[in-house]
Amino acid sequence: MTYVIAEPCIDVKDHSCVEVCPVDCIHPTKEEPGFDDVHQLFIDPAECIDCDACVEACPVDAIFAEDQLPDEWKHLHQDQRRLLRDVDPTNPRVPLARDSSRVAAVVCRANHQGETIHVTN
Repeated sequence: MTYVIAEPCIDVKDHSCVEVCPVDCIHPTKEEPGFDDVHQLFIDPAECIDCDACVEACPVDAIFAEDQLPDEWKHLHQDQRRLLRDVDPTNPRVPLARDSSRVAAVVCRANHQGETIHVTN
């Protein structure tokens, strides 16, 4: 099992989860290429050790165990898994930072409707 970051993270990219992760499996960090180009962080399942630290640290409750991800966000997770297959050739450990088409659609819809995507507790 691994953990996944769901839709509430879109356009938030709070780094509380990155700061507590003992294996640096949450990307992109502010130092990685592409950080400014994406709207959501993701957890690399090949690196995640299932420690649960990120779940408690997330201020928008966007992180779930993969088998507990709400159905409404499973399609986004499937897109993220496809994107993880592409890696940065200059640093094979770091997947290329880019939004899935579904994340981009959520952002576009919210911008078009004049809504903010930020989720608050």
